[in-house]
Amino acid sequence: MPPTPTDTVEPSAGAVAAPRTGTSALAARERRLAEAGVLLVVICWAANFVVVKAALGDLPPLVFTSLRYVVAAATVLGLLRVREGNVGLPRRDLLIIAALGVLGFGVYQLLWTVGLTQINAGDSALLIATTPVLVALIAAMVGTDTLTPPKLAGALVSFAGVALVVGAGQDFTLGASMAGDAVTLCAAVAWAIYTALAARALRRADPLRMTAWAVTGGMLFLLPLGAWQAATTPGLTIEPRHVLAMLYSGILAAGLANVLILRGVKILGPTRVTVLQYGVSPLAVILGALFLGETIRPAQIFGGVVIVLGVVITRARRGGGSFRLQRRRTVAI
Repeated sequence: MPPTPTDTVEPSAGAVAAPRTGTSALAARERRLAEAGVLLVVICWAANFVVVKAALGDLPPLVFTSLRYVVAAATVLGLLRVREGNVGLPRRDLLIIAALGVLGFGVYQLLWTVGLTQINAGDSALLIATTPVLVALIAAMVGTDTLTPPKLAGALVSFAGVALVVGAGQDFTLGASMAGDAVTLCAAVAWAIYTALAARALRRADPLRMTAWAVTGGMLFLLPLGAWQAATTPGLTIEPRHVLAMLYSGILAAGLANVLILRGVKILGPTRVTVLQYGVSPLAVILGALFLGETIRPAQIFGGVVIVLGVVITRARRGGGSFRLQRRRTVAI
């Protein structure tokens, strides 16, 4: 593991203590900013639930998803060009990051959408909520994060809270479609692998540059599928409200949000970032009640409390050591 922002560097001979204190304060500030960025993403993604739900009422899912990723790719590539002056990557990094993007932004979206056609939204959300536990295990296997007892306990507690939130009133009928359940679980695995491996790729690429090419890789994978669905959907019309939804979902939820997420992964680690994202579910419930007229159930409120408890547990600094899953040594990406 490379040093994390909370690690301190031993001073050299003759050095004074002040620089170490300043470095520690700067690292703490970077962690606070990274966590604030992740929390902003939580709000953005929760609002995106309402935006996308409204748009998909009369727009095919692959058409909407592929077009919003065109917007997302243009956004992050444009931002990269403005900030860095170029959008290039070394050839070996370009292929690897684009492949990660196909997995994290292409395959995940495809599997999740197909699975959602076979099972109800509550079952899908519950299955996708297994992602943080999968991330913790996969990140420990590939060596991009340390699985401490507080992180593991917090992930499990928060998962219980998510189960309460998304399962309230759904009767937990996960067996309604074995095919849909299996495809949705595969989507969760795809996103977990992307999150864990992205942390390793970030050792050489900054978050903005990596996000730009990962999103572009996902877009290139999704665009032919969206074009096919558009060509086979009779009477397809895209209205101004659909365009507004694509702009919000593409620029903010799929573009800038993923830059902040990868920055959080680089500074905080993939497990903690993923657990912080548990806040999307309870906030989406509140926004759904405000804008879609959905009922907030007591079990959802209790589940939100459990989710926050899990996040607090993952932030604990004392956990009685750490451990990794046994694995073969692999070549760094």
